[in-house]
Amino acid sequence: ALSASRKLMSIHRSIQCMRSARKAIQQQHSSTTTATATVGFVPTMGALHDGHLSLIKEARLKNDVVVASIFVNPTQFGQNEDLDKYPRQLEKDSELLAELGVDHLFAPEASSMYTPNHVTYVDPESFHNLPEGLARPGHFRGVATIVTKLLNIVQPTRAYFGQKDAVQCCLIERIVDDLNMDVGVVVLDTVRETDGLAMSSRNAYLTTQERRAAPIVYGSLCVAKDIYEEEKGGRGE
Repeated sequence: ALSASRKLMSIHRSIQCMRSARKAIQQQHSSTTTATATVGFVPTMGALHDGHLSLIKEARLKNDVVVASIFVNPTQFGQNEDLDKYPRQLEKDSELLAELGVDHLFAPEASSMYTPNHVTYVDPESFHNLPEGLARPGHFRGVATIVTKLLNIVQPTRAYFGQKDAVQCCLIERIVDDLNMDVGVVVLDTVRETDGLAMSSRNAYLTTQERRAAPIVYGSLCVAKDIYEEEKGGRGE
């Protein structure tokens, strides 16, 4: 049986259903006030962790209505990447979102987001030459396309992203600016494990040895930052 909190969250599996809900949000809000309802949107690929939940909490704090999405976007995965094994746990994620007060969950099927005749993509050319773009051909085109589609469907006031995916955040800000989208992009600090490793759904792939070694990168960067700031202070800059 669904919990009482879960019942308060509407789950939309089709684009038409989500669009109808978006129209109803404003109609319901207009019946009680002349102000426009603010909608906070948190797009995810699911397998939620505390990093995602921090975005939900901020959206809940700052908006009248909160919409989250769960969609494992096939176009941002390259050949031999982890599309097929990417963790999918819609039931568990839905319960977490409902408990945090999310009003609407958009969880479409890939076949509805990319129909057989789909030929239009958003291609951020300059990002392809970045190290991640070179290592993952087509990745940023996939991200740019799905974010554009989601923002068009949900039409939020603000969209929330984590700084962990720094290049992706820059890309999304570029898309919103270049395509004149009327949405505020909110980037929040990376949420980390107690040993400094950035929280990620893909951390589950790490072996015990890899997990033990993973925080060294962040720790080394912190040490380098401290040395730089100490030397900068010594020079009186």
